[in-house]
Amino acid sequence: MATFIPFQRVYAKRGSMTVWRAPGRINLVGEHTDYNDGFVLPFALEVGCTAAVAPGPAGSDGWSVRSAQQPEPVVVRRSGLAAAPDVPEWSRYVLGALWLLTDRGVEVPALDLEVDSDVPSGAGLSSSAALVCSVARAVDDHLGLDLDDAALFALTRDVENDAVGAPTGGMDQLVSLRGRAGHALFCDMRSHETRAVPLDLAGSGLAVLVADTRAPHQHSDGEYGNRRSGCEEAARRLGVPALRDVAAADLDHALARLDDDELRRYVRHVVTEDDRVLSVVRLLDEGRLPEIGPLLTASHVSMRDDFRITVPEVDTAVNALHGAGALGARMTGGGFGGCVIGLVPESAVEPAGEAVRAAFADAGFGEPSLFTATPAAGAHPIAG
Repeated sequence: MATFIPFQRVYAKRGSMTVWRAPGRINLVGEHTDYNDGFVLPFALEVGCTAAVAPGPAGSDGWSVRSAQQPEPVVVRRSGLAAAPDVPEWSRYVLGALWLLTDRGVEVPALDLEVDSDVPSGAGLSSSAALVCSVARAVDDHLGLDLDDAALFALTRDVENDAVGAPTGGMDQLVSLRGRAGHALFCDMRSHETRAVPLDLAGSGLAVLVADTRAPHQHSDGEYGNRRSGCEEAARRLGVPALRDVAAADLDHALARLDDDELRRYVRHVVTEDDRVLSVVRLLDEGRLPEIGPLLTASHVSMRDDFRITVPEVDTAVNALHGAGALGARMTGGGFGGCVIGLVPESAVEPAGEAVRAAFADAGFGEPSLFTATPAAGAHPIAG
């Protein structure tokens, strides 16, 4: 990760500087259930984004944003969202918190912000939530707003939904803010209540092997939005507030009431995926981590056949992991590219990775990136 020393040297002369880091995430199970008021089970990663906030220069009436990953800074006048100028999309993830706080009556002074991320962009590891959450926590701390957990979550979710226009459901922000080392985070996406669930990989002799397929992945594209609107339409036709309200035991009856095959597939995925999350949580609570493997695989099959959000690269990686002895494997993230996770014995990590590389080479795909993931802490301050 790039250093913040130049930023510190410049801004230390102006007064206090506040630095926070927020992680990306892996979703262990529970895909496209978040915006259906359902259940998800992500965990925070060691990779993340660091945001530094400092007072603007004397006489300034604007906000300046820099990124270690972008060549040019962005400087805007202070405003609310309605008066927000046209700026590069990456900077909207940073400026969005300032615009929305202004709209909510907070006097946000002139500020300089710098961000630096080591979350692979477009991999389905929630680089955007890491960016948004690190900025929100740093700004909250710097201005002494003392926002509580609920307010911080609402702010970060609204930045992605309203300031950026990405129709995410909030899971990524919850785990980036509230993640706990050594645990997954069970999230009820209706109440936004969360609970840490033990995920002792090393104690079970297992590892989560991540294969970044490097196939293009973008949350704000039309396909993601189509799935969300389709789920909302299905819920409307079934007369329920959200698909979370269709019980697994009533699934066949609900499907029989729909005359649209696409909507039936969406409903089947969401209802069975919610049920899989609850089953995985129960197994983890009981210390039966190896037994979650088949549920992870069933999740991938549902995403492939019912929700239809996989691509050849991720299906190839899943098949290769199974062939190399994975207990279970699935795509993680919003779909149409991104990463695959495999629950593999620690002794099989290297051969499983080689199996994925060989399968990609045989299929003519580009070289995948492989690494193991362990549950890390959520957003936290860093000494400036």
